[in-house]
Amino acid sequence: MRIALVHDFSGASVPGGENDAVRDQAAALTRAGHAVRLVTGGAGAPRELRAFAPDVVHVHQLSPAADRARAAAWPGPLVVTLHRHRPPRRDPLLRRADRAVVLSEPSRDGWLAAGMPPERLALIPDHVPPVPDPGPAQRTAWVCVGRLAVERGVLDLLRRWPARRRLDVVGTGPLERECRAAAPPSVRFLGVGGRDALRRSLTGYLGLVFPSRWHEGAVPLVYLEALAAGLPVLAFEGSALPRAVRAEGTGTVTAPDAPLPAALAAADRVFPTLREHCRAVHAKRYGEAAWVERAERLYAAVRAEHRSAEHRSGERR
Repeated sequence: MRIALVHDFSGASVPGGENDAVRDQAAALTRAGHAVRLVTGGAGAPRELRAFAPDVVHVHQLSPAADRARAAAWPGPLVVTLHRHRPPRRDPLLRRADRAVVLSEPSRDGWLAAGMPPERLALIPDHVPPVPDPGPAQRTAWVCVGRLAVERGVLDLLRRWPARRRLDVVGTGPLERECRAAAPPSVRFLGVGGRDALRRSLTGYLGLVFPSRWHEGAVPLVYLEALAAGLPVLAFEGSALPRAVRAEGTGTVTAPDAPLPAALAAADRVFPTLREHCRAVHAKRYGEAAWVERAERLYAAVRAEHRSAEHRSGERR
């Protein structure tokens, strides 16, 4: 199958995790034997699509309205991924798409509540590669990965972080100075490194703490990376993640204002027993093979619908 993935990699509003997810999908589809082309937005996108002649066009994030209108004009099978939790109004791309991919159950519920017909939605979570298991080790430190901004909740976390508990913070952002001032001496700030290095390092921690209160459309990619490394998660109420943690049994959930020492003590007892389970959840739900199977099934369905529509149109003529 010839598949074009359309995504604005350079858009200022596009988080790095979305870029990684699109590249992971392109690599997975290529390994599965498909011909894949990554197409960026802009006035030249329709010409590039016509030259490639894909069987399916799958649009991810396109910010300018003109780019979305150009993508909506594609006459063949068209899929769009809904990276945002709230539906945009009067979006020509969304009206035109044969299917809309949602990345999490909360996102699906939000779109259904907004009036999207269920038959137009396809739940296909992102995927990440597995991380080799280094074997038994003494793990006492926590890790927090994310942008140091208000909606991520890191500053509030650091203001309440126990002085004797080790925590590594991976990320930068506009609140970095405030975060450093609020953090006890047991907290290290590691900045931003390469994705591969981060993935390998996750196996050495006791758990991932996720204080975000941002209602994003996808289960955060760092959650998938944590499961791939066998790393359980302590999630704070207020984002889409607690629902997944509870449903999948991959950690614990706490209220933002609950006593943090008690939540960490409970995790100390439970998390060492969850590492293999987290890896199993990753393989079954967020692994490459599972994602490719879902994507191929979706692409085949929209192609079959277009062929059927063309056949009916030919009969009428």
